[in-house]
This record gives sequence, C-alpha cells and structure tokens, in this order.
Amino acid sequence: MKDLVRRLTPAARITVLTGAGVSAASGVPTFRGKDGLWKNFRPEALATAEAFGRDPSLVWEWYAWRRFRIATCEPNAAHLALADLDRTGRLDLLITQNIDGLHLAAGSPPQRVIEIHGSIRDSVCLACGDRRPMVETLDRVRGGDPDPSCLVCGGVLKSATVSFGQNLDPALLARAEEAAAGCDLFLAVGTSLTVYPAARLPEIAVDAGARLVIVNAESTPLDGLADGVLRGEAGDLLSAIVAPVVAPT
Repeated sequence: MKDLVRRLTPAARITVLTGAGVSAASGVPTFRGKDGLWKNFRPEALATAEAFGRDPSLVWEWYAWRRFRIATCEPNAAHLALADLDRTGRLDLLITQNIDGLHLAAGSPPQRVIEIHGSIRDSVCLACGDRRPMVETLDRVRGGDPDPSCLVCGGVLKSATVSFGQNLDPALLARAEEAAAGCDLFLAVGTSLTVYPAARLPEIAVDAGARLVIVNAESTPLDGLADGVLRGEAGDLLSAIVAPVVAPT
C-alpha cells in the first residue's frame, strides 16, 4: 500500500470513476444486490421503458421507495476523501455511476462531477427536457395521478436516471472520455467495471498512458491492466490513497 501511494502521489491530473461500492457504506441499496430487491421485483424488471409503459404507477412507487432509502443516507469517508482531493486542484473530473447525489452532498463541486447514469433527485420530461425535483412529481403520484405528465408541455415524465436500454447523455459521455484520455492517474473505486460504456473509461486512460488504480471489494475484468489493485472497503482505502496527495508539501 505505502509503495503504491508513493508512486501515485505526484499525479497532477486525476480522473475518478465511482460505483455502487462507494455508496454501500452509506446504506444506499445496491442496484443488483439483495438489498435492491423490492416487492420481489428486481430493478432490471422496473427500470425499463417497457415496465413504465405497462404499469407507470408501479414504477413510480418503486422510484419513491428508492428515493426515500437514499434520502436517509449521508456521505461516507470515500465521498469525503474525494471532496478533499478536489480541493487540491488535481482532480480533473469525478465520474460516478451512482444516482444518489452523495458526492455533491460531500462537497464535490457540480462542475467537476458527472452523474453518468443520472440522478434520482429529479424527474425529467422526455419531450421537452424540463427537470424538476423528484419530490414534486412523487407528490402528484401520491395525490392520485398514477402517471403525471409534464407541466410545461404535457410530455411523459420519468426519473432523471438512465433506464436499461436508454442511451447515456452523449455530451456527458464525451466529456468523461476526454477526461480519461487526458489524465495521468485514473482511479476506479467501488465499481465492478462490467457496465459499459462507463467501464470503457479506464481502458481509454490506460491506452493514453495513464496509470490505473482499482479499489474494489472484488476482482474486476480490468485488474490485469492496473498498476495497483486494492481490495477492501472503499472509504478506508481511498482515504489512505488521498491523504498523501492532499497533505501540504
């Protein structure tokens, strides 16, 4: 660990990708883990356009459950370590696959955070793009509207998260790829690196000459590309990596 940290400390441009393992310590239910199960439904059965078309009220109820679970969660040591890293000016971009907003709650600035899979804090109109706090839309559902429409144009509303089969925002993906190609250190933390296109980002970084460090509880398909692989709890390990970087010189 100490040797790895010593080799990483000089990094001047750092790009970070985080996944569910970062927020797990905060109590956020993992999407594919056993705590993601709701009323015997797997998330994969609900987070699709087809599910929404069949029974929108069921999907909105699930969104409400997930939002409530997430609303009670607080940032943990991993989120705080990355916010500390940002304050050094060496963090180019923080890309997260998480939809919980905990990086922002920890103090990471919105201009350097990409929520590549969207955010459950908001709802969005698929027609005009109007975006509002999710709580407003859920209040309409609780008030008796099983499928609330956009208040601006009457279009279809959904959670501002990326559903299965839905493309990522091309502008956000392009910015993430640019940051991966331009960094000298890429940190992948708490992500299985199996969900594409986000899982392609570490490969882009390595191809461009960056060092790759993977911090995850389990093995990933890209471990063989990494300069260092650390197994364990994301908060403890990330704090140990970041501390020398943020320490005064």
